[in-house]
Amino acid sequence: MVVRVDLNISLDGFATTTDQTPEKPFGEDWGRLVGPYTATRTFRERVLHETGGEGTTGVDDKYAEAYFDGIGAEVMGAGMFGLHNFPDDPDWQGWWGDEPPFRVPVFVLTHAPHPAIDMANGTRFEFLSASPEEALRLATDAAAGGDVRIGGGPTLTKEFLAAGLVDRLHAGITPILLGRGINFWEGLRGLEAGYEVSAETAESGVIHLTFRR
Repeated sequence: MVVRVDLNISLDGFATTTDQTPEKPFGEDWGRLVGPYTATRTFRERVLHETGGEGTTGVDDKYAEAYFDGIGAEVMGAGMFGLHNFPDDPDWQGWWGDEPPFRVPVFVLTHAPHPAIDMANGTRFEFLSASPEEALRLATDAAAGGDVRIGGGPTLTKEFLAAGLVDRLHAGITPILLGRGINFWEGLRGLEAGYEVSAETAESGVIHLTFRR
């Protein structure tokens, strides 16, 4: 079992965007940051449920496919689930629609009590207030030998990295400059110690940086 992190960051290290508006809740920068990933055939099949074979099939798609491969459980923050957006709506089931791409147990870390949500495709969202170590123990048990992914957001991911709980970190570095947001590397000085680091550049210009124990 491997504890994994996969995320996209900008060339200047930012893992979040700040140009959201009510009219554009994701903003334009988010599309720029994750565009090479969302253009892949794997993303379009797994997340958008397209079946026509559209999408890129190069290096970016190789990492997109690896993103889903072998995952037995996931841990994410309330923001990534979307809990903060409609906190008083008991019927709100997150950003992910009726067929979330996870298909495994997902543990959402939050201080707000919330009943579990079972989706038809095997995804189960469980909500808990727990430390990274406690959440990882629960996710490891639920994964039944599969890998555990720490899905994000970046603040939660950094807590797991700082606690030494992550075995493999993959960062897709998109060649754009954001200038503001949450800097993923801040506070993680010396992270490379104890990892083997490799890099591969995709046709899109994204640098896929991987830290492995």
